[in-house]
Amino acid sequence: MRRRAVDFRRPVKRRFSKVFWLTLCGLVILLFIVLFSKQKQPTFRPVMTQGAASTSSTLVFLAAEILLLNSSFSFPYVHSTILHNENEIGVLRNVLQRSYGQNRITEGLNITEEMLSPNSITRQLGDQISLAKAFVVIAKENNPQFAWELSAQIRNSQILLSNGAIRQIPLTARESETAIRDMALLLYQAQQLHYDSATMIMRLKVHIQSLEEHEKSVSERSSKYGQIAAEEVPKSLYCLGVRLTVEWFKNSNFHGKLVKGKWIADKLKDNNLYHFCVFSDNILATSVVVNSTALNSNNPDLVVFHLVTDEVNYAPMKAWFSMNSFQGVTVEVQKIEDFRWLNASYAPVLKQLQDSETQNYYFSGNNDEGRTPIKYRNPKYLSMLNHLRFYIPEVFPELKKVVFLDDDVVVQKDLSPLFSINLNGNVNGAVETCMETFHRYHKYLNYSHPLIRAHFDPDACGWAFGMNIFDLVEWRKRNVTGIYHYWQERNIDRTLWKLGTLPPGLLTFYGLTEPLDLKWHVLGLGYTNVDPQLIEKGAVLHFNGNSKPWLKIGMEKYKPLWDKYVDYSHPMLQQVHR
Repeated sequence: MRRRAVDFRRPVKRRFSKVFWLTLCGLVILLFIVLFSKQKQPTFRPVMTQGAASTSSTLVFLAAEILLLNSSFSFPYVHSTILHNENEIGVLRNVLQRSYGQNRITEGLNITEEMLSPNSITRQLGDQISLAKAFVVIAKENNPQFAWELSAQIRNSQILLSNGAIRQIPLTARESETAIRDMALLLYQAQQLHYDSATMIMRLKVHIQSLEEHEKSVSERSSKYGQIAAEEVPKSLYCLGVRLTVEWFKNSNFHGKLVKGKWIADKLKDNNLYHFCVFSDNILATSVVVNSTALNSNNPDLVVFHLVTDEVNYAPMKAWFSMNSFQGVTVEVQKIEDFRWLNASYAPVLKQLQDSETQNYYFSGNNDEGRTPIKYRNPKYLSMLNHLRFYIPEVFPELKKVVFLDDDVVVQKDLSPLFSINLNGNVNGAVETCMETFHRYHKYLNYSHPLIRAHFDPDACGWAFGMNIFDLVEWRKRNVTGIYHYWQERNIDRTLWKLGTLPPGLLTFYGLTEPLDLKWHVLGLGYTNVDPQLIEKGAVLHFNGNSKPWLKIGMEKYKPLWDKYVDYSHPMLQQVHR
């Protein structure tokens, strides 16, 4: 049979895919939902047009957001036919986020719907209480009776709120009418008394200023009384000196115990030994320095202590170190009055200290209208023992190296390695204290003076007296004592620096100081908190400041570090501490 031409063949019957039928069914269902919704909602916007197809997927995601944000979320009726464009979808999303955020905040603050309502009795009472508390603060200053009335009414309102919270039923207008009316009357009265916000702010500013002035006054008095307490000699130390003096003159056996025989005299100038010097009139404090050094020394029999005191404390100092043994340490006691070379013609500072104007400056304190801090008026600066550190080569002419220790230190490591430290041609080995800006030269010296400004860098690093290793050979070679005299003569009017020994020390040893490791000298135990790790590693702990460990004003947490080197079972100490 003959076939038809290709152009005349019957067309093949086309079949629609499953995707097409599923899409068509979906659209029919969607149309049915739209028509059904329009019957239930008489007021609506025109039916979704071409944009509906593009937003249908967005509606699905918005529905998912509603379920995820809050399963109980409810909002005014919004149908898919309303959402004609992306702007309306964005509006709905913002509504959802704000409502969700508000719900989260409300839950976090435990706020109820009643408290958020502008007509809530609970909210009204709370607002009245807050305002009344502010008025009470001001009324206490000049109207205590009114302040008492406000406080009483605040308590009444708080009780009413508490009762409502316990029974978990909102307060009614009838039961809270009296409390709200009484509080309103008091608040109106407060406004008539000019307890408004502006007045309250002004009065609070005045009150704050008054408190700041009072704080400043208390701080100044505290500093003054603390300085006085630090300068006083405790009764126990005074009694110890008196008893030791009596014992010294009563017992002749003590006289030859300290320096006895030629071999002891040789040790005092043997440069192969470890020589330490302390200049002090405090017997017990000096004893702690010697005892702590001896107990922590690897070779205490090689340690020599040179003690210098004044005429008053010479006998009791010798008695104490005669009747006590310190692990074999050699101790020499001298008095400053025996140094005939130390006179006003040689030492400018001694001439200044004997000047009547200088002594009046220290003791009267009325000639500069209180401009100078009281710490600079400490009478200890009148003692030549405080300035003797600048004459160490003259005091010990045979020695080459010596470690200078203040009497308010405790030694807790072996200090013999100090004598082998290379000072690189410098005279003074000291721990620098310029980790903070206030320990630089410009904080100690008067840089408005041209002489200071021309010779010294204001940002040069300061260092500390209290534990210093001095190379006396270099000292003599560089005539360091002469440098000290030069600056003392130019500060006769106290214009280069105030009083004390550190400022002239910074000038004298400028360019002649070798920095030591921080572990050798830990400062601040007499006035501030110190890092416990620094204390543990420190070789010398310095109680610099007013809170000395032998005083009642000493810092309690640091006193045990000092007390453990005091033998309180000693008969003499038992007698004076009764």
